[in-house]
Amino acid sequence: MAPLTRILLTVFAVITMIIGVGVYLSAQDKDTPGSAQAQGGDVGQLVRENSRRLTNVPNSDVTFVEFLDFECEACRAAFPMVEQLRAEYGDRVNFVIRYFPIQSHFNAERAARAVEAAAQQDKFEPMYKKMYETQSEWGEQQTPADSRFRGFAAELGLDMAAFDAAYNDPATLDRVNVDVADGKALGVQGTPTFFLDGTEVEFRSYDDLKTAVEQALNG
Repeated sequence: MAPLTRILLTVFAVITMIIGVGVYLSAQDKDTPGSAQAQGGDVGQLVRENSRRLTNVPNSDVTFVEFLDFECEACRAAFPMVEQLRAEYGDRVNFVIRYFPIQSHFNAERAARAVEAAAQQDKFEPMYKKMYETQSEWGEQQTPADSRFRGFAAELGLDMAAFDAAYNDPATLDRVNVDVADGKALGVQGTPTFFLDGTEVEFRSYDDLKTAVEQALNG
């Protein structure tokens, strides 16, 4: 075989191998939310029976849903707006939180697991608030914040053995991933993303959110 032919065949083989690896990695990436979909069932639900709620108004059909990432600075900036909405409309509107940790945020998934572990001891809201109040201390860092989140749990008076078990339980991560899968199926691409009665809400200010809620209540 001519040297040039051997070189061309070698180059072709290398290119084929690279393409094959790329296809495999792409398939692996797609399997991650797919696994959550299989466990969650009916992916694309905006609110599930076990979705975490900041307010629950059984006689109201108006529901405000936020897909959030606790390490997201934009979510931290929106947090006071959501709290103001709750103060004004918490007796008339259901406020639901869905986890949507962004992969590029090193501690976002850990934070979601910590909040979910706290929620299992009826401390969802205190831990949810704690994450935003302290975000500047642990966010945007490339070191694990597990011990810091565990410290928050201790401050909240949680049963630490139960917290540790829930935090490290694969079922807790599965629970977070179901929210992620639902969000992706609904077209969520970033955080925060708000939905009001099933429709995504575009906003630039608190007044935009307030107007949307008023329209839903009066619609």
